[in-house]
Amino acid sequence: MHWRPLAETLATRAVHPTSRWRPWISALPRHTLVPRWWARTPHGWRLHDGRTDPSAWAATAYQDRSLVTRIGPLHADKAHSADRPQGMPTSSATEPGLVVRMFQHARIEDGHQLLDVGTGSGYGTALAACRLGEERVTSIDVDPYVVEAARSRLGDLELRPRLDVVDATGPLPGVYDRIVATVGVRPVPAGWLEALKTGGRLVTTISGTSLIITADKRADGAAVGRVEWDRAGFMQARHDDDYAAALPDGLRHTALHGEGEAVTAGTYPVVDVQEGWDLASMLAVEAPGTVTGYRADGDERTTWLAHPDGSWARATSYGGQLPLVHQSGPRRLWDVLDRIRSYWLQHGELPLRGARVKITQDGHTVLERGSWRATL
Repeated sequence: MHWRPLAETLATRAVHPTSRWRPWISALPRHTLVPRWWARTPHGWRLHDGRTDPSAWAATAYQDRSLVTRIGPLHADKAHSADRPQGMPTSSATEPGLVVRMFQHARIEDGHQLLDVGTGSGYGTALAACRLGEERVTSIDVDPYVVEAARSRLGDLELRPRLDVVDATGPLPGVYDRIVATVGVRPVPAGWLEALKTGGRLVTTISGTSLIITADKRADGAAVGRVEWDRAGFMQARHDDDYAAALPDGLRHTALHGEGEAVTAGTYPVVDVQEGWDLASMLAVEAPGTVTGYRADGDERTTWLAHPDGSWARATSYGGQLPLVHQSGPRRLWDVLDRIRSYWLQHGELPLRGARVKITQDGHTVLERGSWRATL
């Protein structure tokens, strides 16, 4: 494959022409790190093998987008063409432009020791190793196969940073000037502050949100920073081979079809929560673990919410009218959503972006902006 012109085009799309990361994007054969991947279709996940379709491989690998490499416990490298796995993505090759933005938030400088949390395909690790030198980069992932595959493929590129199999929510190996995570956590694990040098900076996202947190470690062991105005979404850090079920059996069906304990008229129109990144992030902060869904059928619009504690809500509208809301369980999830939307209207924006962040030594994470305060 004549990949160099493709990598140059990717660099043009992913970063500004003056970015110091551009030469490294242009110099890396991304396709070699992602030989197989999963693509979502109307009929489920479909496997793609680059070696059997080189033109699709070239076209896909050098787009500035993320490529899913693992669904549930099944990695694309180990799958057969007839496999149709169910479940959530559990590993990927992150969008190159997003990888660079996370590194830029970290303010990486020459001589820094970097911990890359979430090895994935190894592409971000490769960029960091080119930028800092392989001896200054450590990358960790909870998945032994992911780590071994990345180690082998990076070795083929003559890059040999340190790669370890580690649960990122526990103790971390080494001490670092920068910690950059391409997995979401909630709260920030205490082990991250232990592994961060005084004056060092960590960059991560909060699970279930698009919130990027940057924080610098103080001499007292705490870290302070803010929620950036930028956005990113990553898979949640996992401890095992797959994620646990998000909801109890049957709750999704109940949310879609149940009558509920409370039936009221809604205050605001039906909204697709996941398409409103700030709205979804605020809901995840206020009611963590809430799962949402949306469907449209002609003039009918329905949004549903459900929580592992058994709470659920459903709002349905017709022809753009205000919805009828059904709710049940220990908390009223639609009321939570309405309070968030009321705050937005009263204040002109939600308080998340730009909020101050303080992370204590034990990982206790607090967000504050004005009179608003949330503890993760």
